[in-house]
Amino acid sequence: MDHATPMPTSTSKRTLLFYVHAMAGGGAERVTARLASGYAARGDRILLVVDHEADEWRTSIGDDVEVVVLPKGHLQSIFGLASLLRREKPDFSVSALSATNLKHIIAAVCAGRTRRAVITYHGFAQNEPMRLSRLGFWLTSILSRTAAASVVVSEALKQDLIKRFRAAPERLVTIYNPASPEFAQPPLTAGALAIREPIVIAVGRLVADKGFRFLVRAFARVEYPQARLIILGKGPDLAFLRAEAARLKIAERVEFAGYVSDTNAYLSRARCFVSPSYFESFGLAIVEALDYGIAVVTTDSGGPKEILNSEGLGKIVPVGDEKAMADAITESLSNPGEPAPRQLRAGQFTLDAAMAAYDEVFRKLGALDEGAP
Repeated sequence: MDHATPMPTSTSKRTLLFYVHAMAGGGAERVTARLASGYAARGDRILLVVDHEADEWRTSIGDDVEVVVLPKGHLQSIFGLASLLRREKPDFSVSALSATNLKHIIAAVCAGRTRRAVITYHGFAQNEPMRLSRLGFWLTSILSRTAAASVVVSEALKQDLIKRFRAAPERLVTIYNPASPEFAQPPLTAGALAIREPIVIAVGRLVADKGFRFLVRAFARVEYPQARLIILGKGPDLAFLRAEAARLKIAERVEFAGYVSDTNAYLSRARCFVSPSYFESFGLAIVEALDYGIAVVTTDSGGPKEILNSEGLGKIVPVGDEKAMADAITESLSNPGEPAPRQLRAGQFTLDAAMAAYDEVFRKLGALDEGAP
């Protein structure tokens, strides 16, 4: 698979502005860092705008990306972003996540730059605990009609925004997230996978909607000798999960490894990966698990079934069904299957593919803007 960064489609150098709350957190921030670095590497001028500084994803950002930190406070950051849009006049501005989308569009209205403003949605409303984020979702109908385009990371999320929040269907574009630029892992054989330790990996923030309580209870029902569960992530549910594992008498078989920036050491020796979420708009970790060729089990939580779109890629179980989850994990450990189709599928979620899709959005918006009165 060739994962080289594509050359610019035009000799002109563009200015692209990416806006996200901070270079820390979950998949949306990682995707923003990858897109910003990818465009910078191919010759565009990139402004990566954040509300506050953080170092969690700093190593994911190329040295040629210009990082701009906005003034503290929501109103101050909106005015700061509007000023930046007026001064720099980027060819396009792109924001990620609900609260940031709201602030982006207000700033774009103030700066007269809505025809070049793109907002992106990376999660379901149920995943957003903060008030401003919830407000952003409730205003989706207005935001999606004010922004030039709205990008969603799965068809499941697209339909949810249309049905629940009356988003403008004609302005929604589905672009799947790019997985790690360290693609691709060496080919794995079925025999090599089958003789690995019976390790099950799960990755995510330890919060209720990610389903780790459900996973621990399901794992207690897994019938496979020496099976171990390793959960990578941190969050407020940690103490409860430890207690639940102890209550179920599986504490010695469940490891809480904390936040891990590089999951290679874990995925490269696991036999199975599990995503137990109640709501999952895409599933970046699922793609990365496929790249390692390991067996995948996920809940029917939205976006994952668009990734596991053919037989042999993984098993999909009902949300919250402990027996079905346990049975699927047991079967995956007993017969982890053929890695090659999984690695082939993972290779379709590249940075190149995502950038090409965004370029097409930019091309259409540029043509519309040039033809506007």
